[in-house]
Amino acid sequence: MKKSKFASLFLSISLLIGILAGCGSDGEEGTSTESKGGDTIKIGANLELSGGVASYGTSEADAIDLAIEEINAAGGINGKQIELIKVDNKSDAAEATNAAIKLTSQDKVVAIIGAATSGNSVAQVQIATDTKTPMISPSGTSTTVTVGEDGKVNPFTFRTAFIDPFQGTVAANFAANELKVKTAAVYADNASDYAKGLAAAFIKDFEAAGGKIVAEESYVAKDTDFRSNLTRIKSANPEFVFIPGYYEEVGLIVKQARELGITVPLMGADGWDSPTLVDLAGADALNNTFIITAYSSEDPDGKAKEFSDNFEKKYGKVPNSFNALGYDTVYLLKDAIERADSTDGTKIKEALEATDQLELVTGLYSVDENHHPIKSAIIIEFVDGSQQFKAKVNP
Repeated sequence: MKKSKFASLFLSISLLIGILAGCGSDGEEGTSTESKGGDTIKIGANLELSGGVASYGTSEADAIDLAIEEINAAGGINGKQIELIKVDNKSDAAEATNAAIKLTSQDKVVAIIGAATSGNSVAQVQIATDTKTPMISPSGTSTTVTVGEDGKVNPFTFRTAFIDPFQGTVAANFAANELKVKTAAVYADNASDYAKGLAAAFIKDFEAAGGKIVAEESYVAKDTDFRSNLTRIKSANPEFVFIPGYYEEVGLIVKQARELGITVPLMGADGWDSPTLVDLAGADALNNTFIITAYSSEDPDGKAKEFSDNFEKKYGKVPNSFNALGYDTVYLLKDAIERADSTDGTKIKEALEATDQLELVTGLYSVDENHHPIKSAIIIEFVDGSQQFKAKVNP
């Protein structure tokens, strides 16, 4: 049975009271496994395992399981086995907050992996800060995940994926310099901070490169008929259309755009990266489309091929970028705990802040002063429904 908003609020308040009661007044920072004893390190996973963007969360969950299996089989972290505690946030911000409260107050995890989306990650920031529990979003790309609206860094919040402005810049440069287009249209979800941030960065950098934006249209999540907006875009005759958004709407947008005779290149960011996209759009419609992503199994550099082989052996399918980011997040956290030589939240946070050139599946990873990753992006082209490596863009 679905909870009412009042019930969710009551649960959040009740659990928050539990946190405050458990924090005490002894001035201790964080909660360490050393003080609790035991042979395991508890790590929480706060992910979208059901709901509108479940494809992202379940993809990350699969890869998190694989990484933990590997680490535990190799002896764990500092001799302790990882115990993973998963909570389904149901693709909902209020549920993500409740899940973070449960993981920190009841389960006493030393860190949280998730959420997959920016909004559900931001919903946990205050809990992570108050309880001094490091939180790493594998794929939350909005700058607000790690930096608040006041411009201050959220001290216990990190991310594995690159940020939205970087993706917008990559798309603009690819359109202007690689595809050599002079005009573009932008079609974005106007209720999504993710989409709006990408659109703003794209417009700024495309115009700086000498390009002209000939149409700007918007839609809202859960829309299913995009033909009127697409007809206006077609009338503006752009050479390229940038569509930042999530796969559920994007699949239908691409399908309807092609049906209306829009044949120019279409491009999006990591929100497109779901196996469901091909089912929604159709393989033919996706030809001449491009996405920015963190990972490709065809990447000739680093550890991508080894991860792809291991993932395919376990799950019988080729991994996507959300799989790779979930996997990398576990190893990022493992590296920090080992360098901290502790499971104290503040010490793990400090180790995460000091991460420099860590080799992960999605490339070399460093952290800047805003807890943003310094890492490369990959451009993928869809060819007959399959993703093909197109280019790698360094920061």
